[in-house]
Order: sequence, then structure tokens, then C-alpha cells
Amino acid sequence: MGLFQKHQALERHSLLLTVGILVVVAIGGLVEIAPLFYLENTIEKVQGMRPYTPLELAGRNIYIREGCYTCHSQMVRPLRDEVERYGHYSLAAESMYDHPFQWGSKRTGPDLARVGRKYSNEWHLDHMTNPRSVVPESIMPPYAFLSDNTLHFDDIADHLKTLRFEGVPYTDDMIENAKADLVAQVDPDADYDSQDALVARYEEASGRKGTITIGDFDGDRTRVTEMDAVIAYLQMTGTLVDFSTYEADDLSNRR
Repeated sequence: MGLFQKHQALERHSLLLTVGILVVVAIGGLVEIAPLFYLENTIEKVQGMRPYTPLELAGRNIYIREGCYTCHSQMVRPLRDEVERYGHYSLAAESMYDHPFQWGSKRTGPDLARVGRKYSNEWHLDHMTNPRSVVPESIMPPYAFLSDNTLHFDDIADHLKTLRFEGVPYTDDMIENAKADLVAQVDPDADYDSQDALVARYEEASGRKGTITIGDFDGDRTRVTEMDAVIAYLQMTGTLVDFSTYEADDLSNRR
């Protein structure tokens, strides 16, 4: 009874109770927050991660501009049904260069965190032009106008500079050759030196090869369109990390 009687002093005086709550919250906050000041990074380093190529970055900007993220999340949660449908759950490292990231659980359409190279460029072109031509039950609006819009990328180097300020490891070489790299990725007839230079700049530092798709994405070789950029971006999502090196977690008990 003595212990409970001591509690009565706090319970009967709102000011003392408030002070007590503040003390407990302050101690708990310090225990949780203080260690973070001694950590350089809370994101686990994963082999294969690299910054977006200029063309992929331009496509991602259009993806955000058109509000695609409001219907398609890019985060596979560690739940059994999601892992079985979409693949390995999302890692924090996969979004370490995203500004802003595309996480969320709102899905009018499927999650697109693992859509890269799941379908051909032609499938994506047909889907973006007329979604119901490949997915009859789709309620997605058509984005055929992206094939008509010429991609304006004169300022792409400035985008890379800005992201480097945010911590994305774009090098001076990447920034200097941003426009040339964008053109080299979308032109399958570009000279091999240009394509090899693009691959070397972005893949060598990542420690994993074969993550850059080079080709004519929209079927029109006469110009670079916004459709080229969006498809290039979609074709790389979820392809940077080699998940065959990760042991599958036992998710049978997760609901």
C-alpha cells in the first residue's frame, strides 16, 4: 500500500503529474535520440545502388509531374501477400538517392517498385498509349501525349548538380557529360565509345553491371521524347539490387 500511496501525490496534483510526465518523456527521448548523433548513416549500404542516369532521372521527374505516384506506390511491404506478388520487400537503400521518395501504400494500380524489365519496351509503350489495350480492366488514363512531347534536357546537368548538393554522389564527370549520356542511352545506333562511357560512369562504382538499358524506348528514332524517358525510368526500377544474394525471410507468420 505504501507504494500506491506515494502515487496518490502525483495523481491528486495535476502540476506534479505534468512535471513527472515531462521528466519521463525527456529521459525516453534522450535514450532514443542521442545515439543518432553518433551514427554517420542509418541506411545499410547495398551493392548495386547507383545514381539515376540523366535519362532515368528525366523520366522520374515526368513520373512525378504526372502524379503517377498517387496511384502506384514504390514500396513493397514485408507482408507475405505483397512479397509473393511483387517480390522482395523494399530496402531503405533502394530509395537513398530519391528526392522525393515514392513510398506509400495507396494503390489504385499495382506497386511499381519491381516493374523494371518485367515487360518489354513495346508493352510499356502500348500501356502508356492505351492502358486497356494490354490490361482490359485498367482505369488508368492514357498518356499518349508523352510520345508527342519532345524531351527538353538542356538543363539536365543542373538537375544533377542540385541532387549532388542533396547528397547524391554525382561526379564532375557525370555532370559534364550529362547531355551526352542522355542521348547515348536513348540511341541504339550511338557509337560504342559513348555507350561504354555512360555504362562506365554509372555502373563501375556500383559494383554491379547490366543495370542500364540502352535502346529506342518509344519506337521513334528521330527524336528524344518524354515517353523515352518515362519508359527508361520504369525499366530500371527494382533492378539495381541483386536479390538472389539475399536469403528469403520466413514470412509465413506475417499477416
